[in-house]
Amino acid sequence: MTAQAKADLPADLIGVPSLTLDDTQLGDLELLLSGAFAPLAGFMGTADVTAVIDHGTLADGTPWPVPVTLDVAPGAVPGDAPHVVLADPEGTPLALLEIAERSEISASRRGRHAEGARLTRIAGPVTGLREPEHGPFRRLMPRPAQARAGFGGAPVLAYATRGPVHSRQIGQLRHMAGQLKARLLLLPLVAGPAEVVTRPEALIRAVLAAAANLPAGTVVIPGPLARRAPQAEAGPERELAARALVAGAFGASHLMVDGADAAAVPGASGGDGLAIPVVRAGDWAYDRVAEVWRPLALIEAGTERADLSPGELADLLDAGAEIPAWFTPPAVARELRRARPPRAERGFVVFLTGLSGSGKSTIARNLADILAERGDRRVSLLDGDLVRRLLSAGLTFSREDRDLNIARIGFVATEVARHGGIAICAPIAPYAAARARVREMVSEVGDFLLIHVATPLEVCEARDRKGLYAKARAGIIGQFTGISDPYEEPLDADLVIDTSTMTREQATEAVLGMLTSGGWLPAAQG
Repeated sequence: MTAQAKADLPADLIGVPSLTLDDTQLGDLELLLSGAFAPLAGFMGTADVTAVIDHGTLADGTPWPVPVTLDVAPGAVPGDAPHVVLADPEGTPLALLEIAERSEISASRRGRHAEGARLTRIAGPVTGLREPEHGPFRRLMPRPAQARAGFGGAPVLAYATRGPVHSRQIGQLRHMAGQLKARLLLLPLVAGPAEVVTRPEALIRAVLAAAANLPAGTVVIPGPLARRAPQAEAGPERELAARALVAGAFGASHLMVDGADAAAVPGASGGDGLAIPVVRAGDWAYDRVAEVWRPLALIEAGTERADLSPGELADLLDAGAEIPAWFTPPAVARELRRARPPRAERGFVVFLTGLSGSGKSTIARNLADILAERGDRRVSLLDGDLVRRLLSAGLTFSREDRDLNIARIGFVATEVARHGGIAICAPIAPYAAARARVREMVSEVGDFLLIHVATPLEVCEARDRKGLYAKARAGIIGQFTGISDPYEEPLDADLVIDTSTMTREQATEAVLGMLTSGGWLPAAQG
């Protein structure tokens, strides 16, 4: 915790351990403190979690859709601590958690931790220390009670979305709001990556642009509801129920769903087991004759046009192609292009991983030189040894320090990509979880391309210009990847290269070919 954060703490909390929350945990905390998750007063313990998974209720029988838990690495909070301060990534104290229960769990296959990793689940009530004040569009985030008061008890149709709102949804919302004589509430869900545009602030901008095409009085309130892993305790029906819960907390009387979400609506009435009634938008299409979106039943057969899928839209944006005017309003299209520029203009990271002596540093340097000669993109080379001298001095070869080294490389590479540059990284990066964390960081701002330089161990050892393998074999160097430490071969590599079967020029050309065919680089001029 920073000195300023400590100064913000009440005197009786100085010395209480602090825990920094990730985006999902911060979203849950904000929903708890704001009252959007009422009647929950804190993070769930074992009895509530079990009841939610088995029955869709809290332990006292109150209907509840999804577990709301705080799972941390073992040792993150001292075992004898009765309280812990919950802080944001800047160290600002937001709340105090009274620890009522601790339990040991295994990480799920889709969580942020490696599958099977041991975690500590901390449960108990939370008390707010200060209002969240940072982050884009904070002015659009009233407390639920304020939002409800603003609607004054009138009918409100909500639409909660993790992706941009396009012309089909605009037509559906106008139609259904007219039928219900309701105001409209758009809830962009901003905890976690957004569809197509990735960043939460980009999603909010796109939804605001769409709202300009809806009736006056439409309200946009970003909501930090995180996507739950699609497991038994959080399938599509539970995700929908969580959206209905949050929408109702902010004053909605109905929730509109369309597309795949409509299939998750339980019961024939659209209201069974949900906080507020859910209304299905039905099948809509674009009428090419009338040039409007309308219910499919009203369109002459053969003249309808289906919507673009998120994948099709992403492909158009990646290629820099025009977004069809029938698909989305021009203002939304502009926001999409801002958030997801063409690959030829987008920042990206080339991340080479492999054993010592595999040739990854040689390929990285060759690639950086060729791109520098072209001069049309900004390039940063983050070589493993160079990074250790400048960024990671003092780190050991323990797994913890190796992971920290990769995290630091990933942080710098992410900042390069954020500003439209190319980062070329060449660490050993032996552990899959550390590589996955870098991919996750980079993918929020650009593209991540993993290249496995899969040169066999015996070839790497024969090269051994620094004598490292010989020292490892002799026991002089411990924890040496490939000899006394494991190398987890990537299963998600975008390109695999074996430098024992090709020249360094051929290896570099293979990388350039991938970047060119994928649209990240233009074809080289002769």
